[in-house]
Amino acid sequence: MRIVTPVEVASQTGNKYLGVLVAAKFARFVNDFPRDRSVELEKKLTTRAMEELVAARLKYRLVRRRRQEG
Repeated sequence: MRIVTPVEVASQTGNKYLGVLVAAKFARFVNDFPRDRSVELEKKLTTRAMEELVAARLKYRLVRRRRQEG
């Protein structure tokens, strides 16, 4: 098992908190895809997401939320 450090995550995203959010969003995105349930995954989705992020294979952009006027 590979351990991803906060320094590695921060080097790709600017800070470790944003890195965790990006990886979590990617893991949820991958989980939504239908897949063959008879095939076992070799890695957990969160582990795969963190590895993809640290390897700079994830492209993301920040979208500012609109305030709800009310």
